[in-house]
Amino acid sequence: MAGGTWSPTEQKVRPGFYLNFEAAALAAIKPGARGIVACPVKADWGPVRTFKEITSEAELLAAYGEDTVAGATAYQTIRMALLGGAKTVLAYRLADSNATKASITLQDAAGSPVNVLKLETKYETTRPFKVSTRTNLVDSTKQDILLYNGSTLLRTFTFTSGAGGVNNAVAAINNDAGNEWVTASKLADGNGTLVLITSRDFTGGNHGIEGVVNADYIAAQAMFEARVWNLFTLDGMTNSSLQISFKSWIERLRNEGNGVIGVFGGSAADDADPNLGNQRSISFNHEGLVNVMVGAVLGGKTYASAEVAPFVAGLIAAQKLSESITYAQCPFEDVYPRLTNNQVIAALQAGSLVLVHDGEKVKVEQGINTLSSLRQGQNNQWKKIRAIRTMDAINNDLLKAASDNYIGKVNNNDDGKVALINAFKQYMDTLVQGGIVENDYVVYLNPAYHGNPPLAAPDEVYPKWEARITDGMEKIFGTFMVK
Repeated sequence: MAGGTWSPTEQKVRPGFYLNFEAAALAAIKPGARGIVACPVKADWGPVRTFKEITSEAELLAAYGEDTVAGATAYQTIRMALLGGAKTVLAYRLADSNATKASITLQDAAGSPVNVLKLETKYETTRPFKVSTRTNLVDSTKQDILLYNGSTLLRTFTFTSGAGGVNNAVAAINNDAGNEWVTASKLADGNGTLVLITSRDFTGGNHGIEGVVNADYIAAQAMFEARVWNLFTLDGMTNSSLQISFKSWIERLRNEGNGVIGVFGGSAADDADPNLGNQRSISFNHEGLVNVMVGAVLGGKTYASAEVAPFVAGLIAAQKLSESITYAQCPFEDVYPRLTNNQVIAALQAGSLVLVHDGEKVKVEQGINTLSSLRQGQNNQWKKIRAIRTMDAINNDLLKAASDNYIGKVNNNDDGKVALINAFKQYMDTLVQGGIVENDYVVYLNPAYHGNPPLAAPDEVYPKWEARITDGMEKIFGTFMVK
């Protein structure tokens, strides 16, 4: 269904629901599932150029493992997002054209051995898989194929050897529900008995990490567009041209009515100079973009702000629409660098998201995006992440409601318009009860288009909202009188 913003001078072609947000005309929302963080990652395991939905660290380990291969980012990035509180992380593994599955060919035990069985890893990898074969220790009519990752035994596959032995081996491997590592294919029947080998290596595997370039990330944008998510972040990438590409992409998605937010950061070198982080914020200057400009320490390791960005994305995704991440407590031991009071003020004025250590704990100074120069129709609420998430949720929810219940289903007469307005009012009441908007809202047909004579075409409706989005208590000015 089409959506996005509209202008009185622009006629839309596709049927759809077009909604403008202006400072005095905010629309309504209702609570929903808004906790999905999307990110591209690099790994030595997991499906290549395919999405995986991760909801826990156990699922993360099963999907990508805790890889320490140089350049692998999946475990760290996704774990950070989960640590922030993301309900779901939508990960997409990138790999270059050299990515290849590892394999090994097993022979039979005949006088003139024949290649009879091929084992191949399920994913492109350089993991040190090995295979041993032996006669089963209990039943001599059977054989065992032992699969190792380095010196760790992963699985033992037992099959009946002899006539049909290769088919039995294939079935034992491919039909094993607990087998997460290899697939088997028959090459020939042979004599049905595998030659006995000890710790033979898989060969030919390549994880495809080294050759991943900006173009691979940019190509993945089209894949992410076809999926539903709320927050987007990168896997520690700080290349300025790449981030600018994703800035433009996020802006385009938002202009098309897709209420998403991008969260990015900088390198450790950038973090050392707060001015560089603030310059990045100023270059973003958009309500749909959040820039983290301070790194953090976790488990004794210092992470650059770009590596902390997934945590912030998860933190934003975890908040209710009636909550703010301002002063949200973080699990980090410290921040790097610790900013002075004046540096924090400069960062907030530039639109930078700052983590601070208050002497006891690490917390988010203020939940703001990078918008610093207001555009027409905006006010200072557009600088708050909470307000933007509320507006985005309004757009997404009403777009779905209009698609499911009104467009193409309700006559565009007086009764139909009344039904539409009443439905929007009920929607607003839900938000009032949830503390998301104030109760002095109004919803009505825009008189500029529904006057006498009406300017709206027979298939057009122009509803208008006036409402105040609630904000969190962030500044308390007290007076203490000593008598």
